[in-house]
Parts: sequence; C-alpha cells; structure tokens
Amino acid sequence: MSARFRPQHRLKGRRAFRRVFDAKIRATRIPLTLHAAPNDLPHPRLGLSISRRVGSAVRRNRLKRHLREAFRLHMDDLPTHTDGSYDLVISARPHEELSLREYAQLLIALAHDTHRIHTKRARRNRHR
Repeated sequence: MSARFRPQHRLKGRRAFRRVFDAKIRATRIPLTLHAAPNDLPHPRLGLSISRRVGSAVRRNRLKRHLREAFRLHMDDLPTHTDGSYDLVISARPHEELSLREYAQLLIALAHDTHRIHTKRARRNRHR
C-alpha cells in the first residue's frame, strides 16, 4: 500500500463521524481516545476531533499533523476485519506534546484494542 495520506483515507462529513461514534467501539490510552467502526473498504480512514481544550490553534494543528503522519506511516500495521478495514476517529485530552513515535505506538495499540472489542462483539452476536 502507498504510504501517502490520500483524500480517500480521510473521514469526511458529519454523518461519517456520527456513524463511528454510534458504533460504540472505543478504547482509551491517555491522552488519546480512539473510536472505530468497521467499513467495507480495503483501507482504513482517519478522522480527527481535537477540541480547543487541548490548547492553542498552533498546538492543535501540530497534534493533528503528528496523528495524520503516524496514521500515514503505519496504515499497513493497523488491523483489518473479515469484510474490510475500520473508520477511526481520534480525540485527545490536554497533554504535553509527545514524539511522533509515541503517537504512532499509541495509535497502533488503540487500533488493536478496538479491533479486539469489535471481534469479541461480533463473535458474541453470532452466537445469539
């Protein structure tokens, strides 16, 4: 897979974000929370929801750049499910800035946590 953050890798629109939040698949590792919803695409999509509480516009934009870069570099390391990949929305709490490597490690760990939750729920729903 190409290591570029293309427009098709971006989650866009209120409906798309609402669908991810409504899926109620969430994992938190301070300072980030990752919401996920399965999609039918062969690649993951990323959405960012960074509030003003995180800091000034400069801090928020730098955080978003770090998170997009971590996603871009590690798209291939993110888990997939049987029918496709995941739509991911990251939100953040106020914190001291981390390195790109630390954000990447958090993103991968959170993605695996949400995949585990999705797999467990799918297995439980299949047996009902």
